[in-house]
Amino acid sequence: MQEINTIAVQRRERAGKGAARATRREGSVPGVVYGDGKEPAIITIDPRLVEREMNRAGFFARIYELDVAGQKERVLPRDVQLHPVTDRPLHIDFLRVGAHTRIRVEVPVNFVGQESSPGLKKGGVLNVVRHAVELYCGVDNIPDQITADLSGLEIHDSIHISHVTLPAGAKPVIGDRDFTLGSIAAPTVAPVEAEAAPAAAAAAPAAAAKAPAKGKK
Repeated sequence: MQEINTIAVQRRERAGKGAARATRREGSVPGVVYGDGKEPAIITIDPRLVEREMNRAGFFARIYELDVAGQKERVLPRDVQLHPVTDRPLHIDFLRVGAHTRIRVEVPVNFVGQESSPGLKKGGVLNVVRHAVELYCGVDNIPDQITADLSGLEIHDSIHISHVTLPAGAKPVIGDRDFTLGSIAAPTVAPVEAEAAPAAAAAAPAAAAKAPAKGKK
């Protein structure tokens, strides 16, 4: 079970675009908390907290506990609207979650074991097919990441979703096939350079023979 971080937010009294613009002028990010059969709550949050958490991998798969004037709400980030030029957060939506809530969530893939892959040691290149995988899972079993172990993989080998361990009750949204997460591709640059070196060495004597002797026309 992942660690749940607590974030302090303020309740907003007024809704609407005008109130949201006023909130942004005051230096805060407007937001809303909805779901779990309760009335939506309109809030404001420190933009530095939003930016800090968004810069951490797996932001939309992380459970938070919002402290709204002493009232705790367990939530999951669902959407963040960003400024089209500055990428600063303009609005954030949180979904309330209960102990038995099952959700669809995107979880990042972390590739490990590169040092134990014979294919990579031979000059192969990791070809990442999926940087993240969508899962159906309970909110208490959302993994921080999916670990894909490359140990033992040779050139042309692949690692599939069936090769990784998922939390109990979790299953991929794509459930009808054993899709690929990554593969070890053959090197492309090194062999060309290796072939070019002998060719250049063979051409050197011929070029020297054709060159005119110094001082002769």
